Amino acid sequence: MDVPDFRAVSVERLAGMVRERVVSAAAVTEHALERIAALNPRINAFVMLDADAARSQAEGIDERLEAGEDPGPLAGVPIGVKDLADAAGLPTTRGAMHLRDAPAARHDSVEVARLRAAGCVVVGKTNTAEFGCLDDTYNPAFGATLNPWNLAYSPGGSSGGTAAAIAAGMIPLGTGSDAGGSIRTPSAACGLSGMKTSQGRVPAGPPPLGLLDLCCVGPMARRIRDVALCLDVVVGPDPVDLRSLPAPTHPWRRALDEPQPPVRVLWAPSFDGGPVDSEVRAACAAAVELLATAGVEVIEAGRLLDAGMDLQDELYNGGGLVPTHQPLFGTEHWPNVTAAISGILERHFTTATVSSQYQARLQASALSVQLAEAMTGFDVMLTPMCAGQLPLSRQDGTINGESTANWLRFASLATLTRRPAGTVCCGFTQQGVPVGIQVIGHQLDDLGVLSALAVLEDLLGLGPVADLDLP
Repeated sequence: MDVPDFRAVSVERLAGMVRERVVSAAAVTEHALERIAALNPRINAFVMLDADAARSQAEGIDERLEAGEDPGPLAGVPIGVKDLADAAGLPTTRGAMHLRDAPAARHDSVEVARLRAAGCVVVGKTNTAEFGCLDDTYNPAFGATLNPWNLAYSPGGSSGGTAAAIAAGMIPLGTGSDAGGSIRTPSAACGLSGMKTSQGRVPAGPPPLGLLDLCCVGPMARRIRDVALCLDVVVGPDPVDLRSLPAPTHPWRRALDEPQPPVRVLWAPSFDGGPVDSEVRAACAAAVELLATAGVEVIEAGRLLDAGMDLQDELYNGGGLVPTHQPLFGTEHWPNVTAAISGILERHFTTATVSSQYQARLQASALSVQLAEAMTGFDVMLTPMCAGQLPLSRQDGTINGESTANWLRFASLATLTRRPAGTVCCGFTQQGVPVGIQVIGHQLDDLGVLSALAVLEDLLGLGPVADLDLP
């Protein structure tokens, strides 16, 4: 049997086919490598490959199956690793020019190690914004990644390499990280269902990614049940991450066989009162109406609280990027820092202080209390994932065609309050680019968010794939 298009089969079924020996892990890996060879020159989702190591991993899985062993629940599934995390045998450049010649990592990150132990085959590293700090996926070291749905648009950032690779059918699964929307935004832009877990569900490191007050790592796939399947593999504590949380007592994937719909949801089309792109708002409103028709009580809200963009900037850039980049200032490496980053950092070099970070943490705690109060009596809160769209300008996004830096502002709320949040595709713009609706949950209620996403995914029933003129 031929290997199916990765976009036409679930990760769970693909692994089952390998385990049942309907297809070999070697054939699945070869399909991924062929697809990458055909598409990556156009999309630039992968920045490095190790085909020989991938083939060797796949052959090892087939040998274990031949011997009657169980290689794991993700047997033979090819993955790309976002180039912020370590994968043994591959460099970790973090999208930075000064790390372009970094030596190969000797060990996997915790997440990658757990995925590999579950049977995944690491094929290479996917592109990211430098140190993951932009809402677009480009850097001076490897250039820009394009959106498979429309090559004139960005896949979002900073996990855009992984999202674009999955949307193009190069791989069925990959890793991402989210410290300001970096899993959710590319998932929305590329038509995937994405999830940012509660902070600490999936251990980050080693080495620590930085931005430890904000960053979450996690798997990315086309559909939320596959995300849940992979989360069951990677959640749980590890001593390398002091924030890591206990594993759930019951698997999340099985809970989504018959997901419980929310009883009462808070629909906030613009919780900060700012503008929202008309196409985005219309697609999200239609999804909310589907929920209401299915019997879910929907309460629409106006302005509730601030989006927290200034707070995000202080914690993310002032607290996370200053320590990693200040040693480069004034050296030969500084001119090679991504221009959009260097200007932000030069401001923070003089303004970021212990006191400013302390005040930012106090504000984040206050925002968390405000969000909890706003969500009292509701199972989840719904918002557009993005307020606007992101043409491939490498600068700002747009709202109703007007350039603005605030197109991504809805992502920060869940990050700053450490809430679980996810997104599911709810429609498309006139340019053929997917639109995502965001689900924000109560503190530590990851399963509530996963269930709401699964219900929305089932109600919407959207399953188209990007047309790339390939078989």
